[in-house]
Amino acid sequence: LKAVMCLSFYELVGASSRDVVYLALPLYHMAGSLLGIVGCLGIGATCVLKEKFSASQFWDDCRAEGVTVFQYIGELCRYLVNQPQRPGERQHGLRLAVGSGLRPDVWRSFQQRFGPVRIVETYGMSEGNVTLFNYTGTPGAVGRCSFIYKLFSPFEVVRYDVVAGAPERDEAGRCIRARTGETGLLIAPVTPRTPFLGYAGSRELSEQKLLRGVFAEGDEFFNTGDLVEQDEEEFVRFRDRIGDTFRWKGENVATTEVAEALLAHESLQEATVYGVTVPGHEGRAGMAALVLRPGRSLDGPGLYRHLEQLLPPYARPRFLRLQERLEMTETFKQQKVRLARDGCDPALVAEPLFVLDEA
Repeated sequence: LKAVMCLSFYELVGASSRDVVYLALPLYHMAGSLLGIVGCLGIGATCVLKEKFSASQFWDDCRAEGVTVFQYIGELCRYLVNQPQRPGERQHGLRLAVGSGLRPDVWRSFQQRFGPVRIVETYGMSEGNVTLFNYTGTPGAVGRCSFIYKLFSPFEVVRYDVVAGAPERDEAGRCIRARTGETGLLIAPVTPRTPFLGYAGSRELSEQKLLRGVFAEGDEFFNTGDLVEQDEEEFVRFRDRIGDTFRWKGENVATTEVAEALLAHESLQEATVYGVTVPGHEGRAGMAALVLRPGRSLDGPGLYRHLEQLLPPYARPRFLRLQERLEMTETFKQQKVRLARDGCDPALVAEPLFVLDEA
């Protein structure tokens, strides 16, 4: 069923049989196989398969193969933007980039540097029953909600308690819808038209993703595990995975928001943000692993003044860890588990470690 639905993916984002699609994502991943390969079959387009993504070869590949569409995961676009500038970067036939996880700072840099490539950010997951498309090209949004859109792909955003690890409920035991501009948990009703087919293996695996009695007795919703925010213009913006958001000084801190603020500083090339436990303190303090741009050094006071302008006090990282590079999964997601396990303990962290001294 999911494969049949994915046949129309590229048609929905504006591609046709005349397009040449560049695909460098792992094929065991939904984005590579179902959206990439099956999507190309659906419209009869040409698919250029790259065994391993290379930022330095990307534009040469595009020119050599006549590429017109690029399917991305956000980190791939960051790799391209981080490459040294070279002549001919705007001399290509790429007209459309489609994918997910593109941060607003990279989005704008990509278009300024490589030309007016249309970017269509999407949201979805292989087991999920909600899909979003950002057709308007508004940087940072995964889609836009409307009454009509919700008829086809219904969803709700409800308040989420980070400490309890569950949606907030009122006195009657019902979930509470998030207000405009408030970060909440994205959920979608499970119905015959929008089913949740479950995971292979034990039933408990599937049960963990279901919420019942959300707004009425007997209703059932799929828990995406993603925190989003809906603004006044009804654009939906991804904020964090529920396991990544942490609580400090009684406030929720979204790691993606902090990373975005860090990467707006000219000296930083990559950043990953996570919460760490500190003896004698409640919650988790913010920590960031950073990779500096070539030839740059860490200017602590300058970085602090930069973050002071962009983040409230509770969201500013308390600890920094300098690295030569950041470890990534094969699907280009940052690996935070080991970093969080090392925490801010100098006995465990071999790399340069900094602590924020606001005084």
